[in-house]
Amino acid sequence: MTTLTRLGVILTDRGSKYAVSGASVGTRADVDAVLQDLKSDKAYAKATHNTWAAVLPAGALKADDGESGAGMVILRMLERAGMENHVVIVTRWYGGKKLGGDRFRRVQDATRAYLDHIGIGS
Repeated sequence: MTTLTRLGVILTDRGSKYAVSGASVGTRADVDAVLQDLKSDKAYAKATHNTWAAVLPAGALKADDGESGAGMVILRMLERAGMENHVVIVTRWYGGKKLGGDRFRRVQDATRAYLDHIGIGS
């Protein structure tokens, strides 16, 4: 099992809180194990959305977890950064106000923070 890196809540917008996490992965089974590890924390299990993306040898994977389009935002950033064999998960706790298109900017901000944290910058 690879080590899950959690940066915790890194930004808020109109009550919604965003956290970002990630880990090295090589297969879909690894991605599932990382998600299970993340959701073993009750706070993450109860989050409104845990959106994620990964570029694996078998191809790109993503999931919106109800946050339509968010997985693609993460995937495009990973592809642009040339980051393979890694899953990035952006977690959102809904704060009561719709963010509209700004939600994509928050997903980008969270993903960028993770890439910067591990020294990949996008």
